[in-house]
Amino acid sequence: MNEHEHMEGGSGHADSSRRNFLKQSSALAALALTPAAANAAIDNGLDEKVAAAFEKMPLQVDINGTMQKLSIEPRVTLLDLLREQLHLTGTKKGCDHGQCGACTVHVDGQRVNSCLTLAMTTEGCKVTTIEGLGSVDQLHPMQAAFIKHDGFQCGYCTPGQIMSAVACVREGHANNPDEIREYMSGNICRCGAYANIVDAIMDVKHGGARV
Repeated sequence: MNEHEHMEGGSGHADSSRRNFLKQSSALAALALTPAAANAAIDNGLDEKVAAAFEKMPLQVDINGTMQKLSIEPRVTLLDLLREQLHLTGTKKGCDHGQCGACTVHVDGQRVNSCLTLAMTTEGCKVTTIEGLGSVDQLHPMQAAFIKHDGFQCGYCTPGQIMSAVACVREGHANNPDEIREYMSGNICRCGAYANIVDAIMDVKHGGARV
């Protein structure tokens, strides 16, 4: 009896070894038979590009007065759409976590952090970036005021500061310096141009220009 059990155990071990051997052999054979072109495509990221093409969805959005008919991946943020696909690089990527405000744009007149906004959520909306606020020949009053009061130093935060400043005035939160500081607190300037920025906003607020 013991001998029989020993023989059955030995047979099971042999079957298991054979199965493992066949599995390993099949995997090696499959790898060996994979065309070199397919391996090269995977190395070049082509598989991800093909997958991305199937994942893309249509998007229609008005950006700076021009209706854009786009095809994008659902995971794309508004910030990346503006910068990478539409080349509107005036909107800056700072922290990319919604903390510095460098990426501030207007969506249907409301200021948003474009790094935290999925582009697909802007379907049918009107998006305004710093490029759509004024022009080289005719600056927006807030742009002119920032220049007048030297409201920037390195300038990296300036587009987001200006977009928030315009919204601050439109929202009715520019009645005094303390109120301006509170409602501009989401925009961080590492260079420390805050005093000049407040002066610029106050200038526009009291200047009576349409913002």
